[in-house]
Amino acid sequence: MAKGITVIVGLDLSDRFSSYCVVDGPSGEILEEGKVMTRPESLQTHFWGAPAMRVVIETGTHSAWVARLLRGMGHEVLVADARRLRFIYLSERKDDEIDARMLAKVGRLDPSLLHPIRTRSAQTDRELAVLRSRDVLVEARTKLVNSVRGQVKRTGHRLPRLTTDAFAARAAEHLPDELRPILSPLLDAIAEITAKIRAYDVQVEELCRSRPETERLRQVKGVGPVTSLAYVLVIEDQCRFTKSRHVGPYLGLTSRRDASGESDPQLGITRAGDKLLRRLLVGSAHYILGPFGPDTDLRRWGLAHAARGGDRGKKRAVVAVARRLAVLLHRLWIGGENYRPLRAEPATA
Repeated sequence: MAKGITVIVGLDLSDRFSSYCVVDGPSGEILEEGKVMTRPESLQTHFWGAPAMRVVIETGTHSAWVARLLRGMGHEVLVADARRLRFIYLSERKDDEIDARMLAKVGRLDPSLLHPIRTRSAQTDRELAVLRSRDVLVEARTKLVNSVRGQVKRTGHRLPRLTTDAFAARAAEHLPDELRPILSPLLDAIAEITAKIRAYDVQVEELCRSRPETERLRQVKGVGPVTSLAYVLVIEDQCRFTKSRHVGPYLGLTSRRDASGESDPQLGITRAGDKLLRRLLVGSAHYILGPFGPDTDLRRWGLAHAARGGDRGKKRAVVAVARRLAVLLHRLWIGGENYRPLRAEPATA
């Protein structure tokens, strides 16, 4: 516990009102319980001027800005990993007041059980919002394109293979006459979304220019501006990991374990960490292992991994390559050297 802090507050954040529980550090006695509006001005009024306290909150929609606000007022803030607090979520008696009480008690006894995470800066969150907003539009466009293709197939026709960017303009030429007035509004929506995605792409390139380290990561074929920027923003501080291989577990690209006795089944990945970056790295891994992927050590390793993996070898190889790619990008970031696709090749100056 930080020097001088003798009070612990469990703060269970909700959209409108957040429950809090104030506990005395030395004795564990509950000093106060109540609710406060989840608004900056309300939290400021409630916590401003109070002696420095340890405030425990959970990860969620409001956790980042609340943590920044309370730290700005001089309080120690622990942001607990909600995925790891099973003793709260599996409780037979669960409500906001009980959750706040539990957060305060754990924060007093053993904060390591909270698996506290690091919150990002406000600027990083704003830049990540560009990528997340772009991702929402890409997902919406994909659904619209699939809908158009599916409805055309129902009439016995098929649309030709088209790039997503050119889909709206080219698909109109191949629509069946009976579906043209019905599907044209969808094509108009696809065209509009594509224009907005391109506008976001311009912003992404500008953000990459303001962060030169992204250029270093883009040396790896299959890692473009979106993936490199997402990697830099999500990790934020390359020195936060003592070893590059710790990045894989942080991004949820390692297998879960449920070993008991002689049973140790092979399970899927943990899917912890940032969903967008994990998906982008998997997409890069698909390119590296695909027909257009260049000959690299990573590709050779991935193909060998797929060959010995049985029926699901390719799927497991993609995840394994994504995990290795996450490690490789971290090494390039902290090392600053040029990327060598094949170790047998001489290094370039």
